[in-house]
Amino acid sequence: MPPILPILIIILFVLVIIGLFQCVKVVQQSQAFVVERLGAFSTVWQVGMHFKVPFIERVAKRVSLKEQVVDFEPQPVITRDNVTMQIDSVIYFQITDPKLYTYGVERPMMAIEKLTATTLRNIIGDLDLEQTLTSRDHINTSMRSILDEATDPWGIKINRVELKNIMPPQDIREAMEKQMRAERERREAVLQAQGQKESQILVAEGKKQSAILQADANKQAKIMEAEAEKQARIMAAEAEAEAIMKVQQATADAIKLINAAAPGDAVIKIKALEAFVAAANGKATKIIIPSELQGLAGLAAGAKTVFDTEDPAGDFYKK
Repeated sequence: MPPILPILIIILFVLVIIGLFQCVKVVQQSQAFVVERLGAFSTVWQVGMHFKVPFIERVAKRVSLKEQVVDFEPQPVITRDNVTMQIDSVIYFQITDPKLYTYGVERPMMAIEKLTATTLRNIIGDLDLEQTLTSRDHINTSMRSILDEATDPWGIKINRVELKNIMPPQDIREAMEKQMRAERERREAVLQAQGQKESQILVAEGKKQSAILQADANKQAKIMEAEAEKQARIMAAEAEAEAIMKVQQATADAIKLINAAAPGDAVIKIKALEAFVAAANGKATKIIIPSELQGLAGLAAGAKTVFDTEDPAGDFYKK
């Protein structure tokens, strides 16, 4: 039969080791441990490793220091004008004092819910239906201020309060929907009228601009047409002047050539007679023959024949 004492020693050693492990506590980030010693509050352990005295100290509560949110069920409230509605709210809070949170109030979440319902009824009771529906920010701010002050002795800070839904009675909701529908239709009609008005204005403005552009185009066309006609006349005048200059230049060159050849008196008279022959081909009915040409009997007879053929009614005068 094996000895009992060694076995008891081993069991005791194991129990001691287990007890030591149970007495070592590690507090995580954003947490706090409320510790009691012999049933009375001792201290609050913050982040880190701590040693608990066996059989004397105990961790009474583990508290989360993070911001928390709680969504309460809809609460019946009555407005100043005796309209009963359902309102549900959301509260964001944070534990700032673990000791007060542990010993300040029993079941803190239930206490906050009851306090929220009471505060909401008091605030809504001072407002009518329309104010309740349009004053959410005012209601949220008032509730946060009242709840924060009331929960401060519990070590709780109320950061924000939000009203999720405001649900009036069914008949009032239907009336509100009809009113909203009528308001939407009215706005739609106003927008359509404004759109038609703006469209007509735009069409009139477009016609005006088109007329202005058309008038400007006609003006520019007339200006360009007049300018083209002016340029054509100038070019015609320049061409005529150039032709005259060329004729004059040719005549001058012919005279220079005649002078350079030193023609005799007979040649000059013959050229003069040719000039009279050319004149006779025109519309003149009377031609005066210089006396210098009278000596050329044969040429005069030929010239007379030409003159008689061109205009039988013509008269000749001798100078």
